[in-house]
Amino acid sequence: MTETVITVQGKARAEYAPERGILRFTIAADGHDRSDAVERAAAALDRVSAAIAARHDVDAGPVTAWSADRVSVTAQRPWTNDGSVAPVVHRAAVSGRATVTGLDALPELVEALAAEELAAIDGLEWSLSESRRTSVLTEVRSRAVKDAVTKATIYAQSIGLGSVHAVALADPGMLGDPGAGTGPQPRMERVAMMASDARGGAFSLRPEPIVVEIAVDARFVAR
Repeated sequence: MTETVITVQGKARAEYAPERGILRFTIAADGHDRSDAVERAAAALDRVSAAIAARHDVDAGPVTAWSADRVSVTAQRPWTNDGSVAPVVHRAAVSGRATVTGLDALPELVEALAAEELAAIDGLEWSLSESRRTSVLTEVRSRAVKDAVTKATIYAQSIGLGSVHAVALADPGMLGDPGAGTGPQPRMERVAMMASDARGGAFSLRPEPIVVEIAVDARFVAR
């Protein structure tokens, strides 16, 4: 019986609505007096911490986890327009992050942070929960394998052969074929767009879907 070896790459792509957002922020105070800068940064951190803690609940959310670094201080002597060196400027800064699962409550938290003069929102990343991430990867990988089977079957039928039987499955590039590529890998996070609303300066949050792309190399024998 004639046998033909067929090697293909199966691919799958899917989009999922995000389940949580990770908000990153920085608090910074500048001044010629080091102690004053530290005190203002620490006071701002206390206010931000209170706003986040009021929404913090490990199980119920909307903030399920948050953290902040210690206040650190740096100093520099800026140059003036006439080329002379200005007095030392101290910067007291601290960065933090909050994980929000109640996405409906996210705009309110963003506005609370934006209302703090010394706070700046550095970014917002969307992601899936760990359990959802596992099920998503399983689902998309299964679809990638099915795509490989479909491709191999079409190739076999096009040369007059019948059924195909898998003899090897691997991540991209692991079957040892010369020139094999790495293929698309899972992407589990996207950065949110944040824009200022002209009506009152509120933030408009537009979450982007989580895009998952997976490839699998497969080798079949067709008879």
